[in-house]
Amino acid sequence: MGDGSEEDKMKTKGGLKCCKLRIIFLLLTTISFIGPAHGFALKTCRVSQNNAVCVKYKLKAVPHDIPSTVTGFDLSENRILRIQASDFRDLTLLTRLDLNRNRISQIDRGSFATLISLQKLNLNNNKLAKLEENVFDGLRSLVELRILSNHIQKVAPTSFRSLTNLKFLDLSHNKLNCLANVRLVLQHMPHLQELVLKNNNLATFQSWELTNSSLALGAIDLSQNPIAVFRMTKDIFPNLTRFNIGSSRKEPMRWDIGNHTFLSRVSKLDISGLQMVVGDMRTLLQRVNSSLISLRMNSMKHNLVQLINMSCTIPTMSSLTLRYNRLWYVSSDLFKLCINVTELDLSHNSIKTIYDNAFSSLRSLRILTLSHNRLPSVPAATRNLPALSELDLSTNNISALGCHDFANQTKLRQLSLYQNSIPALKDCLFQDLKQLQVLKLQNNHISKLNSAFKEHLHNLTRLNLNGNKLTAIKQGEFKGLQSLQNLSLHQNQIKELERDSFIGLANLTEMSLQSNALTKKTLDKNPFHNLTNLRRLDMEDNHIKYDFSTALPVPPFSELSRLEELSILTQRFRGKHMLPVNFLQGLTNLLLFKARNNQLVFLHRDTFSYTPKLQTLDISSNDISNFHPELFFPLRNLKSLYISRTSLHSLDGLINAKLTNLKFLQARNNLFSVVSKEVIEALPALVYLDLQGNSFTCDCDNAGFLCWAANDTRTQVYDAYNYLCNYPFTFKGKTLLHFDFRDCVLDTGFICFVSTTCMILCFMIASFTYHFMRWQLVYAYYIFLAWLHDTKYKNREAPHQYDAFISYNTHDEPWVIRELLPKLEGEQGWKLCLHHRDFEPGKPIIDNITDAIYGSRKTICVISRRYLESEWCSKEIQAASFRLFDEQKDVLILVFLEEIPRHLLSPYHRMRKLLKRQTYLSWPQAGEHAELFWEKLQQALKAKEEPSEDRFNLTLLETP
Repeated sequence: MGDGSEEDKMKTKGGLKCCKLRIIFLLLTTISFIGPAHGFALKTCRVSQNNAVCVKYKLKAVPHDIPSTVTGFDLSENRILRIQASDFRDLTLLTRLDLNRNRISQIDRGSFATLISLQKLNLNNNKLAKLEENVFDGLRSLVELRILSNHIQKVAPTSFRSLTNLKFLDLSHNKLNCLANVRLVLQHMPHLQELVLKNNNLATFQSWELTNSSLALGAIDLSQNPIAVFRMTKDIFPNLTRFNIGSSRKEPMRWDIGNHTFLSRVSKLDISGLQMVVGDMRTLLQRVNSSLISLRMNSMKHNLVQLINMSCTIPTMSSLTLRYNRLWYVSSDLFKLCINVTELDLSHNSIKTIYDNAFSSLRSLRILTLSHNRLPSVPAATRNLPALSELDLSTNNISALGCHDFANQTKLRQLSLYQNSIPALKDCLFQDLKQLQVLKLQNNHISKLNSAFKEHLHNLTRLNLNGNKLTAIKQGEFKGLQSLQNLSLHQNQIKELERDSFIGLANLTEMSLQSNALTKKTLDKNPFHNLTNLRRLDMEDNHIKYDFSTALPVPPFSELSRLEELSILTQRFRGKHMLPVNFLQGLTNLLLFKARNNQLVFLHRDTFSYTPKLQTLDISSNDISNFHPELFFPLRNLKSLYISRTSLHSLDGLINAKLTNLKFLQARNNLFSVVSKEVIEALPALVYLDLQGNSFTCDCDNAGFLCWAANDTRTQVYDAYNYLCNYPFTFKGKTLLHFDFRDCVLDTGFICFVSTTCMILCFMIASFTYHFMRWQLVYAYYIFLAWLHDTKYKNREAPHQYDAFISYNTHDEPWVIRELLPKLEGEQGWKLCLHHRDFEPGKPIIDNITDAIYGSRKTICVISRRYLESEWCSKEIQAASFRLFDEQKDVLILVFLEEIPRHLLSPYHRMRKLLKRQTYLSWPQAGEHAELFWEKLQQALKAKEEPSEDRFNLTLLETP
């Protein structure tokens, strides 16, 4: 009847005349329109701890498959162009939304209307040019809004009307140009506390332009604007405590403040880069004379000495920052008036020389920052600071340290000397630093410690020696550091650790030894036996290698009973690696073990019998291939398991492991193709599953996994929509979740239950009916026989509307019009029914088919390959054959337009069945005997329909 292109999309709406055809048709169409349900398998994002993370996925629109329970949603660094009203419709619990670094130029009205819980919104680095009316409607709980680095030029009067609880607003790096736009922003924000307007091309600041705004601002940033005139004639900022008016404008700013009390509460002032005549600068500083605590004067090009002298006369000012001021030296009188300063930051200058008495007047100085300068040694001026507690000399040119460099600094608590060129230490270097707690010596060239830590620094809690050139740690090297808690020795060249290298470090809780040259022989000495309080030990990227799994005589961590985290990594060797069976002996409190990328080929069944509390296990990037069935038995508390790139052929090793608490499983890039239902059932607490990079089999073996992945709402199957089929070949390259597994799912127990129930009910009904209504049934039976006889008689005598109904595919229509129609209707005078000509418009298609078949004496099926592929043609021949078998009448004529071998008819069971019982005509085999073909067809049409009549042989040649 059709080619399936348009008609196949139609759905039946009317009833069918024939009850049996109605049932067949409904079954066929119902199956074709059912689609799979999808569960917690997101197409583009991942969810972790109620946060949806969709960073760098090249998304052009907001995904709509995010669970409604998430509270955080990160869509930063994508390609989203527009925010639509339906994008966040179901995310009513969302509190944080990050849209940073997209291409958003339009936000539809009502896009945020349902985000009633949202507190933080980030729209930085997009392409918004205008904020439309009511664009933020619904965000009544919002407290923080960032719209930095857009192209905003205009703000509608009601844009911010809903943001009545906003406390922080950043509109930096836009094009607001004037305070009129700012007033529209502020007029609906009575609780706004901090406003950032950096780099908005504001040319003037007139307080009268903001007088209609009700402001409770505590902080405002107007820096990087070319403000030529700053005039305040009314106290519009009565609660202002932090004020940034720094500028890169080359011409001086005109400063006019009508009342000395207008800025009287400012405690933190930043005038970095501001150009102003000395008189106006003095006026400004006088306005904050009674409240100023912190002053920043970075990148000041003129009058720096005068500004320092003026600011240091403010009695309350205690913190002074002078970065990027190109100070070549610090003279003895530069800070002579700064007697109240307690924090001084001189970093990022070009200081080479500091006079010995440069800080002599800073008797109260506690924090001194001299980093990122060009100092060749520790300046002697730092020794004359009796109150100094923090000294930062990092990133200089210091090449040596002397015994007197830190003399008399008995109150120093933090010392930073990293990123210098120090080759070695001395035993007398830290002798006066009795109170030192933090010492940073990383990224130097230290190759020898020379007993610098054996006797002093009893209060030191953190020591950074990473990034140096240490090759060995001698016995008792850290003996004097009784309070040390954190020791960083990574990225050195340490080959040797003596048995008592860490003696005295009884309070050490964290030590990093990664990226050194430690070997198995080093661990054989049991160098960690003194670290009884150690909690975290990192030994990744060393030379530790075992080629046996037998027990060690002295396990390396046997005395670290409080250790909670252990990481080992050996990626510099190739070949066979193993772990001794008792390698982890003694680690009874271990919570995390990381042994990735060690080329391990075997793990003994008792490897983890010593770690009953283990919660996180990472053995990825090894070559284990198979786990012993009892390997995970001791790990009853395991919550996270990483087994990616381990050459695993199956996950069945987890079935009997009883990992009932496992929540996170990552098994990327392995060799298994099937995830059995038993594996999933063995992990009842699983909430996150990552199986990326495996080659799956798309057949019924994975039906259980697919059904679970599509319908489970608790476990997230990460990136499941990109899992690819590798077998069978016909599915190769297709995605796993698009495999239709419904035919594989058969609940035998349920079917047996239903069948048994039906049989029992039928038996009960039959028994009841026979006992109470058997005579009524006998009477009804004879009435039914009479009605049936009458119906058959009427059907036999009823005239037909057509002689034949022609069933064909639209691709074969030219043959029907040019050959069949002229012969049968034109020459032989038969009345034919054709769908495109005789079907009643507006009538359900299945009704037309039924009426045509039952309203015609015969049905002629014009069969071709396209006919067999058409869904509607299939329904037509099913209906005709149903009439043939039901009424036992010779009503079906088969005409083959092309030769179709038997093996191509194998998928069409009904067609092969008809060929065994019905003769047929073959147009290709007619050849030069076309007239004989039409004569045979005419004789078939003349034949009566009685079942007792002899069939007329319609074949011209032998059947295919």
